[in-house]
Amino acid sequence: MTQKIVPHLWYDKEAKEAALFYISLFDQSKLVSSYVLKDTPSGDAEAVNFILAGQPFASISAGPYFKFNPSISLMVSCESVDEIDTLWKALLDGGTELMPLDQYPFSSRYGWLQDRYGLSWQLILTDQGPSVQKITPNFLFSNDVCGKAEEAINFYTEVFPNSKIKSISRYSEGEVDSSNAKINYTSFHLNGMEFTAMDNAYDADFNFNEAFSLMINCKDQSEIDYYWDKLSAVPEAEQCGWIKDKYGVSWQIVPENMEELLARGSEEEMQRVFEASLQMKKFDLEALEKARQGY
Repeated sequence: MTQKIVPHLWYDKEAKEAALFYISLFDQSKLVSSYVLKDTPSGDAEAVNFILAGQPFASISAGPYFKFNPSISLMVSCESVDEIDTLWKALLDGGTELMPLDQYPFSSRYGWLQDRYGLSWQLILTDQGPSVQKITPNFLFSNDVCGKAEEAINFYTEVFPNSKIKSISRYSEGEVDSSNAKINYTSFHLNGMEFTAMDNAYDADFNFNEAFSLMINCKDQSEIDYYWDKLSAVPEAEQCGWIKDKYGVSWQIVPENMEELLARGSEEEMQRVFEASLQMKKFDLEALEKARQGY
């Protein structure tokens, strides 16, 4: 069964290198595919798909246009002190510490870092046994959208079926530097996948951007139309399946068989489909099939 929402990471040239590094750190991980997309708006781009701790991820090497920041990070549930310490040492090598690995009121061992590629990770020791979802994307609502975490998760859980808010914890009065921050932690499911979110307690000048986006795998044109209409809020950001929502989060609304669409048929057919897709904002499956047939 295809996972509905897949985290997508944008690198300059390091997508495959980074994927192989991450795979080396986690059990139940493997490289699924790697292929080059010729003559994209970013030039030749390498697309990489991989599994990390049993979860699908996608990435691309497509030029130095977007940089990771802490606005979306990956939170890893660790079952032992040895596990968290080993991961911390590996991920911090060549990276930057954001919050030191230490004891905090919410966890006996926790740390936040950016790895050598700029991707943010939160490592937390859990005492509840193995987590169903080892790695959880975390939204940090900062700058202009600080204070909108609760509004956003209410919106997302309305848009996606099979979704719910699991828990919400709020900052107490006087606890934070940013006067707009309200939510210090919330967990929620979107179509069965777990996410967490928080308002940034400190004033920060970074925002959500395309470096970390979320792909929505759609089964047909009606699903593509549905998510496009619900989520797209920045017309100038619409390109080749990419959109931005009203909070600045980037999404890619794509057919779940996108790889098959691009790789099926003769070289000429594949090139026609790829060129047609590059001209689209929202993907039109009928038009892509006509392009394959040469109409």
